[in-house]
Amino acid sequence: MKNQNRAILWALLAVAIWSTVASAFKLALKNYSPFQLILVASTVSLLVFTILLFAQRKWRLALRPSKRDLLLSSALGLFNPALYYLILFGAYDLNPAQVTQSLNMMWPITLAFLSALFLGQRLSWLNLWGILLSFTGVVFIASQGSLEGFQQTNIPGALLALASSVVWSLFWVLSLRDKRDKLVAFFWNFSFGLLYLVIYGLINPNVSFDIAIDKQLLIPAYIGLFEMGITFLVWMKALQYSENNAVTGNFIFLTPFLSLIFIYFILNEKIHFTTFLGLTFIILGIFVQQLKSFTKNRTKQKQAVEFPTPGH
Repeated sequence: MKNQNRAILWALLAVAIWSTVASAFKLALKNYSPFQLILVASTVSLLVFTILLFAQRKWRLALRPSKRDLLLSSALGLFNPALYYLILFGAYDLNPAQVTQSLNMMWPITLAFLSALFLGQRLSWLNLWGILLSFTGVVFIASQGSLEGFQQTNIPGALLALASSVVWSLFWVLSLRDKRDKLVAFFWNFSFGLLYLVIYGLINPNVSFDIAIDKQLLIPAYIGLFEMGITFLVWMKALQYSENNAVTGNFIFLTPFLSLIFIYFILNEKIHFTTFLGLTFIILGIFVQQLKSFTKNRTKQKQAVEFPTPGH
């Protein structure tokens, strides 16, 4: 049953949780390498999905995958969680949280390029204006408050953050082919993703599986539980209740601004005015490039982001 008020409540809950994860990433990376962090978080996420499969009595459905389903999950799991989070955590390890989470918001822009490349969608003038606005935002964010701030930005880290948006966009495009129950899909995607991570750790002598079992482990567990786990299902719940996905979907763009509040109070990072300005340009660019399709689909009320950015 559609209920827009319930949809908004579920959407705000997802946004509130995702707003905390950028701070959680930085806290966790004080004690863990990017590989160790994604290994623990992915394990927790897979455990959560397994428990939910049994709780919702979908485990029989999950244990009867077709060859096509397994092939699709083998590809999706490579992008998310394996590649996406290895790259993203590497970016967070090199730059302040406000810089990385803001640059990661570029994924709807990279999605426009990839949709033109893989789905045959043409880039309109609105798309190009949106891209220009968003890249202007990237420049403001990289400045970290002044011209001298460009020297403080770790360029490899910034490139990793932008690369993470490309990987997420590739995942999004590929996931359009996935018509399975979302919980079942997440279970198999993360099963393959965890397998890839273990193989990567075994063949890479520069990473370590030596993870201490102590209270510090609670932060990666929190990331696995909320950032990569149940919050996606909360967001799906919001879309299920939604009478207008165009309205509900836009709540996701509150995430980076709320995230800055947590970054300021939890990480004690000085939030630069240029970060707010840059984020505003990026979000404005996203809205501009989606304006044509929003207007076209307004009467259908089905414009939505099914797989939103995780709110970094």
